[in-house]
Amino acid sequence: MTDAAEGAGPGARRRMPHARRREQLLQVALAEFGRRGYHLTQMEHVAAAAQVSKALLYQHFASKEELFAEVTETIVAELTGRLNAAVLAAHGSAGGIRAMIRVLFDYATEEPDAWALVVRHLDKPEVGLELRELRDRLGTAFADLLLRRRRADPRLSRAALEVNERRARLLVPLMYGSMLSMVSWWLEHPDTPRERAEQMAVEFIWLGLDRLRTGERLPRADEAPQAEG
Repeated sequence: MTDAAEGAGPGARRRMPHARRREQLLQVALAEFGRRGYHLTQMEHVAAAAQVSKALLYQHFASKEELFAEVTETIVAELTGRLNAAVLAAHGSAGGIRAMIRVLFDYATEEPDAWALVVRHLDKPEVGLELRELRDRLGTAFADLLLRRRRADPRLSRAALEVNERRARLLVPLMYGSMLSMVSWWLEHPDTPRERAEQMAVEFIWLGLDRLRTGERLPRADEAPQAEG
């Protein structure tokens, strides 16, 4: 779409309404950031893809940083809203994890550009506070799911709960990292049934956590028995 749209009469030109143009630019920027990444995407790339002048783009967004912030803010609001609603509707910790995985698969399928942006930048918070917020929200949600049953157990002392809190914080990046990787792998292997991929993600996370919760541990390297010569 060009800077000006056709008007009612011959030769008349009518500019796209400001709000509509801004939304168009955000959609184009999302695709560019998802495809190229933040550092390789320049304002001229967005302007060219939107078929507008770079001057017009700067009328809407003062900098690439501002443009990226608005794009990611929209992603964070939508994705965290979906995740929160799914977890609230779920029953139990396992149900919550299953619901979160389903949301991630849905989002990646429905919003591939946004998913590509998240996967590229979630662990690079220096490119924007909004994605750091998404990472923190994911971490909080996972930790709450891990600790839901423990917090409701009256037999556990405060000290035991604090140990569980610390352990949960260590597990959180493993959980969301494995989920994001699994969804991305599935997108690249569409011959794998989605139901199978979802179930594998649930079992990987939940069964592994269950073994940790029962106290099962592998010996550290310095504790491992020496092989016989």
